[in-house]
Amino acid sequence: MAERRDAAGDTLDSLVPDRLRAGLRRRIGIDVRALAAFRIALGVVLLVDLALRARNLTAFYTDAGVLPRPLLAESYPLARFSLYALSGDARAVGLLFLAAGLAAVALAVGYRTRAAAAVSLLLLASLQARNPFVLNAGDTLLWQVLGAGLLCPLGARWSVDAVRGRAGVRERPPPENGRFVGPASALLLAVVLAVYVSNAVVKLRGEAWPAGEAVETVFRLTYLHGPLGGLMPENSALLAAATYGWLALLVASPLLVAAAGRVRAALAGILVVAHLSMALALQIGVFSVASATALLPFLPPFVWDRIELSAAPAIGRSRSAVEGLFESLGRISTAADPLSGIAPDRAIRNRILAAVAALLLVSLLAWTAMGLGVVGAPEPVAAVSDPAESDWDMFAPRPPSTDSLVLATATTADGDRIDALYGDPVAVDRPPSDARGYPTARWRKHFSLLPVDDPDRVDATLAHLCDRAAGFSGAETESVTVSSVAVDVSGSDEVRVREIGTRKCR
Repeated sequence: MAERRDAAGDTLDSLVPDRLRAGLRRRIGIDVRALAAFRIALGVVLLVDLALRARNLTAFYTDAGVLPRPLLAESYPLARFSLYALSGDARAVGLLFLAAGLAAVALAVGYRTRAAAAVSLLLLASLQARNPFVLNAGDTLLWQVLGAGLLCPLGARWSVDAVRGRAGVRERPPPENGRFVGPASALLLAVVLAVYVSNAVVKLRGEAWPAGEAVETVFRLTYLHGPLGGLMPENSALLAAATYGWLALLVASPLLVAAAGRVRAALAGILVVAHLSMALALQIGVFSVASATALLPFLPPFVWDRIELSAAPAIGRSRSAVEGLFESLGRISTAADPLSGIAPDRAIRNRILAAVAALLLVSLLAWTAMGLGVVGAPEPVAAVSDPAESDWDMFAPRPPSTDSLVLATATTADGDRIDALYGDPVAVDRPPSDARGYPTARWRKHFSLLPVDDPDRVDATLAHLCDRAAGFSGAETESVTVSSVAVDVSGSDEVRVREIGTRKCR
């Protein structure tokens, strides 16, 4: 059977022998349908991320929240260039959320795909820069895979752009059904592999993971419990098996690239299921769903052959409907479009994208090697940032052994006391045993990075909690007091209370 040509052209033909070229295609090539599924899932994850953040839009992204723009500028001067830092008003921030949502929808359906991906990346980076104190590993992974995906033909299949090409609205040839191979495909795969390899190395350098104790420790941390986290059975043998099983998957992760065919599909599929299980068990933001999305490009062609065969009737109906719509729009608008009939120089554009991807790939590999200590960081790099301080040391080398809870008590003008984070009534003198977990993973991150020796940030947090409590109770808030409570889960059950601050609200 003749081998299918790559969707973005093949620059490998004249550089390497046929057998080696075929091996590279199978390992660093990505089926264009896998890119389509990745694009759809990525758009959905961006929408989920926006929806989760929107619950605390005022708290984290406006001047009435915990980080007003003057404090942001003091902590991160470059963050003033964030689009979300142009205004501290909730309505302006809400409009940016809406724009980001529309860009994510356009990305998911594949309408002007590259522009939608670029706008989504710009707005995502701006949103993350607006409040760096609530970010986690999932946020880092999300912008990295979105940035790498921007360099790939995400709209080649299962997209409005592909249908528009067939309908003749834009004079661009439809992409061929095959693999996309090049520096950009290698970069997208390397981003994911760097996460797993880095995390595996750091875990193996500790004692908890090789000893089979890590997962049991993690599930003792009530602040990490997701929707089903509290239902995990307290069985040491089962939790040890889970520890060794996850560690084995991380150690085997290089097979995502080194292997091909069914081995690669099986490993990627198991990792997807594991990450989706984490989303139900642990409160870790979008990391799990972003990781599952990032694994889709690893699935080989035979998986997409079966999916496409099963979904053929629905795909055909959708394609016919969109083709009919754009044929009508094309007849109406083509004559008035001054750019109709003008095709960009695709070859030059593809060379530029490949060069950018190659540079980023080399940078990623070098940064990962420096972070793991394989090579030393050059002095100019070390002077700016420490590669060892990466986001990929999740629960490694040892998981936290302290459960982190919070007491946020607001006193109203009527003398009632409510929880300033949750809004329900609480005891007059709340003991440490009355401490609670955090409403969201971002609130947990905020308080974990809130130093008591930074009076400006502490005061901004307390001021926002005054307003938050007043919104819950409908009455004026007299004062608010916040303390963090740490409970040792390693066996001693020691409880430590640290007062963050007290503020008069009137």
